[in-house]
Amino acid sequence: MAIMTYDEYIDSLRQLKPTVYILGEKVENPVDHPRIRYSINATGETYVLASDPEYKDLITTVSPLTGERINRFNHVASSIEDLVARVKVNRVLGQRVGTCHQRCTGLDGLNALSITTYNIDQKYGTEYHKRFLNYLKYMQEHDYCGHIGVTDVKGDRGKKPHEQADPDLYLRVVEKNKDGIIVRGAKAHQTGSLNSHETIVLPTVAMRAEDKDYAVAFAVPIDTPGVIHVYGRGTLDSREMEGCDLGNQYYGKYCTTVIFDDVFVPWERVFMCGEWEFASELVLRFSSYHRQSHGGCKSGLLDVFAGAAYTMAEYNGTASVSHIKEKLTDIIHKAETIYACTLASSYEGYKEKSGTYAVNSVLANAAKIHEGRELVDAMRLLLDIAGGLVGTLPSELDLNNPEIGKFIDKYMKGVSHVPTADRMKMFRLVEKLSMESRDLVSALHGGGSPQAHRLTIFRETNLKQKAQFAKRLAGIDILGKG
Repeated sequence: MAIMTYDEYIDSLRQLKPTVYILGEKVENPVDHPRIRYSINATGETYVLASDPEYKDLITTVSPLTGERINRFNHVASSIEDLVARVKVNRVLGQRVGTCHQRCTGLDGLNALSITTYNIDQKYGTEYHKRFLNYLKYMQEHDYCGHIGVTDVKGDRGKKPHEQADPDLYLRVVEKNKDGIIVRGAKAHQTGSLNSHETIVLPTVAMRAEDKDYAVAFAVPIDTPGVIHVYGRGTLDSREMEGCDLGNQYYGKYCTTVIFDDVFVPWERVFMCGEWEFASELVLRFSSYHRQSHGGCKSGLLDVFAGAAYTMAEYNGTASVSHIKEKLTDIIHKAETIYACTLASSYEGYKEKSGTYAVNSVLANAAKIHEGRELVDAMRLLLDIAGGLVGTLPSELDLNNPEIGKFIDKYMKGVSHVPTADRMKMFRLVEKLSMESRDLVSALHGGGSPQAHRLTIFRETNLKQKAQFAKRLAGIDILGKG
């Protein structure tokens, strides 16, 4: 089964029995829980498009490992074209779901592991890369979805992992035996962990020799004993459980904290264990890939912003007003510049010794910084165009009420030819796009904090070379003699 259909994807999730808590209650069937199902639908679009003739050539490719056609979300980049396709696929998905489709982290982690496991083996003669390739083939053959556990809860941010008062505040290896390892800790901000079949864990920070127990990478099924998924609620999530005032009628997003309570991992699924000096490389490679992914996804999301803003202007009767046109143009410009910068990071990619193609990390991080600023500003413009009813609109329950519904229909009307219910739905979509806490935070911290992006740009930029450009023009000896 190299490519699953949407229905097969849903059935495959039903076969899993993860330990899940939502709002303080243990949930036996997360697949049909209203808060989780909207998010599963978003990930499900990656399976829908793979079966759609219009998108098949974009979202699927032939695996060098199996020779079969597979979903690109399990394909390690083997060319510049693959890097570019990642961005284009994410933009299409952003346009379709209007939120995070929650499958790119797995792809980004697979690419990072492909490079780093090879490099570890070259230094130490280990077999991590062989294990990784076997795992990659497994993911491709089953068309499984993986999510990445990177961000540790971190405790005291001023201390390294081994310095924490509680040693479990960064995920660590607590035992090794002939069969595998046992790990303990927690990973925060786990987008779509219950939409996935597999949890793939990477380190979150650069480490020292004293932190070697924390330098660990592995993969386990999401229902492995000891793995606990705790749902993290957002500002608007109760709407989906109530089934009204949804905003986005079909798709959603959630994040969990995933706890690893002495979880056993067999050696064949361990991809790093103690090689602390490679922790930095692994997380930086993942981050660069993920920031490239963000640019594709968020340019697609901004396409939805532009569409919602334009529709609201039409429904309000302000579409011909000059300042509205200017603000719409600003949203479109933001989408295209993020997209262009992300494509540039792909076209400027390069081949690593493992054969995997890496993105240009400076351009990928520049795209993410730009995204963090521009997405938040686009939210402001969207709210400006839509108007104040985004924050004070009566419920659809009021519209449907037999006693006051006629008044809501009368007084919430915009232009005469647009049904009041449609205008109210668009207001709710604008509210979801611009005021949902998860999306607001993701705009800034998704893929790492803004400061992490800046540090990567500074670290990866050859400033001495740039200084030579300036010295040459100033007539200074660029060989250092003048």
